[in-house]
Amino acid sequence: MIKRDAIFPADRHALYDLHQYSAAIRSGDLLFVSGQVGSREDGTPEPVYEDQVRRAFANLRAVLAAAGATFDDVIDVTSFHTDPQTQFDRMLAVRAEEIGDPPYPTWTAIGVNWLAGFDFEIKAIARIPEKAPAEQFG
Repeated sequence: MIKRDAIFPADRHALYDLHQYSAAIRSGDLLFVSGQVGSREDGTPEPVYEDQVRRAFANLRAVLAAAGATFDDVIDVTSFHTDPQTQFDRMLAVRAEEIGDPPYPTWTAIGVNWLAGFDFEIKAIARIPEKAPAEQFG
């Protein structure tokens, strides 16, 4: 059986406990990050769309960091949008600020009609980098 380790960021927000899910699961050198939304620490949505998208990316970065990874280690991304026709250009502008330089991860965007009060959600799969030799034994 493959071992699964639950990963949570240091500033774990209320939604993980409220909805009973792990922020991410590490399996070998892969990290499967649950959908991250633009929630404040108390679990409420950030009201301004662009700020909600930024906070979702910040929550994703926090989960990646808890596993020793960064967005550069992300292989695959799926994003969910409640109104893609009106939101997509604004999301792309925030995304351009957040994801860094090419090569970009694969990305699938899906229009949905419900995200529990949120308008944007992002989930990812990353490969956790190997530690450098000095880090492994130091």
